Amino acid sequence: MTTPSLSPPPTLLRLFQVFLRLGLTAFGGPAMIAYIRELAVGRERWLAKETFADGVALSQTVPGATAMQVAAYVGLRTRGVAGALVSYVGFGLPAFFLMLTLSALYARTHNVPVVIAAFSGLQALIVAVVANAAISFGRSTLHCWQHWGIALIAAILFGMMINPVLILLLAALLGMILLQGHPAQARTAQESTLPPIFRPFILLLACAAAGLALLAFFSPDLARLALLMIKIDLFAFGGGFGSVPLMFHEIVEIRSWLDGPTFLDGIALGQFTPGPIVITATFVGYLLHGLIGAGVATVAIFCPSLLLVIGLTPYFARLRTSSCFNRAITGVLSSFVGLLLAVTIRFALQVHWDCLHLLLAAAALAALLKKVDILWVFLAGLTVSVICL
Repeated sequence: MTTPSLSPPPTLLRLFQVFLRLGLTAFGGPAMIAYIRELAVGRERWLAKETFADGVALSQTVPGATAMQVAAYVGLRTRGVAGALVSYVGFGLPAFFLMLTLSALYARTHNVPVVIAAFSGLQALIVAVVANAAISFGRSTLHCWQHWGIALIAAILFGMMINPVLILLLAALLGMILLQGHPAQARTAQESTLPPIFRPFILLLACAAAGLALLAFFSPDLARLALLMIKIDLFAFGGGFGSVPLMFHEIVEIRSWLDGPTFLDGIALGQFTPGPIVITATFVGYLLHGLIGAGVATVAIFCPSLLLVIGLTPYFARLRTSSCFNRAITGVLSSFVGLLLAVTIRFALQVHWDCLHLLLAAAALAALLKKVDILWVFLAGLTVSVICL
């Protein structure tokens, strides 16, 4: 059987347009990968299915929002660094603008009684969402007692207020030690042509560094916000939800920039936007520093992921053949189940529970476990909250 020939590479404008259109309907986070595959492999025939599968594996291995990274990978494979940039930006722009609008409305109306009632119910739903993420992530990640042990240790340490970054480093070390002798799950990526990326990647890296330096010179507060978001993204393994315990720990518990209920409100707003849950960074930045803060926080939370995809793509096949690398990544992914479990408990402590809140959370969790679309769950929860609370 002959492999269908690939189409010519798209223009940068075409890449931006198709990923902007996808970004407008990018509800469901990683579920969007199937739609990106249908676009890039099926309808447009830009990539072979084996090459696309390598991109998914890379995006699941490095920290950051998986669907966003897959979009960048498609752009990188077709049009180099410029293609990765326009695909990434196009896919994320709808979520940014909608979250910016919602954040501005929240800042002006969050003391209105009906809004208070709405967010009171949505906070209970957020507990269900994070609990569902812990369950789903656990089902796909924890396959032996070593995985469960790493997850339990992470949950306990996070409960003791240990820095999550240190927990992740410990999990990587435990993975390398405890998982020796387990299948490495290594694979060799298919060979495919990659546009030249070294010089444009160095230029992009230099621009990011220069931007951060200018920010530090003109506004140290914004620079601190940017550095924190960069740190969160660099350790957010396991997809967008990996950022939730890190962001909560740094913003609410360590720096007290927001209180717990307000942070939960930001996550709730994020569920009404297409794109990854890390768009909560836009909400945080807006409440702290207005429009400029929203832009800085958003760029900072997404920039490391983009750079990692671009920088690691030429070397990923070699990394995936390393047993030590795979064991460390498995340990880190196992620890995120524990972190999500711990943050579920912490979020629950921020909610003022009564019978209606308990019913809302239980019903939402049951619906999510049954694979009901999260947008419908939130719309139903919002309606009940406004009417009954």
